[in-house]
Amino acid sequence: MPLNEQQRETIIAFREFVEDSVSADARYGVASRHDREDGSVLAVRFAAAPRWKSEEAEQAIEDSGDTMSEFVEAGFDEAGLDWPDPPVEHFREGGEYFYFATSLNLDETGDLNLDATRDKVLRMLEGYLIAFGPAVVVDEEE
Repeated sequence: MPLNEQQRETIIAFREFVEDSVSADARYGVASRHDREDGSVLAVRFAAAPRWKSEEAEQAIEDSGDTMSEFVEAGFDEAGLDWPDPPVEHFREGGEYFYFATSLNLDETGDLNLDATRDKVLRMLEGYLIAFGPAVVVDEEE
C-alpha cells in the first residue's frame, strides 16, 4: 500500500530526529539512507565495517558462545533496552561491506511519533555499538 503524504512526513521527521540525535556522537559517523525504490523498506545506516572487520565481529559472536541474536540482546540490555531474542539480519552489500540489522516493526506509521519508539531506536543504536564496538568504523567521507 502506498504511503500518504502524512505518513511520508512522519517518516521524514522520525529519520531526521534519529540522525540529528546521534550526529554529535563521532562513534556513529555519517548517516546514509538505503531505501528500496518501492518504499517497502526504509533504512538508515551508519558506519559499516570492511569485510575483515565483519569477520572479527562474527568471530567474537562465535567465541562468546551466543547466537547472533543473544549477542545483540546483550548489547541492547547494556543500553537499557529489554528485548529478548531480537531478530538480527546479517547481510553483505557490494562484496565489501557487511551489515547487522534489526527491523523496527510498528503497528502504524504514527508510532514513529511516540517518545517510546524514539527512545527504543536510540537504545538499539547504542546497543549495537556496545555489542560490536571494535568492529564499527567511522567513515566520515560518505
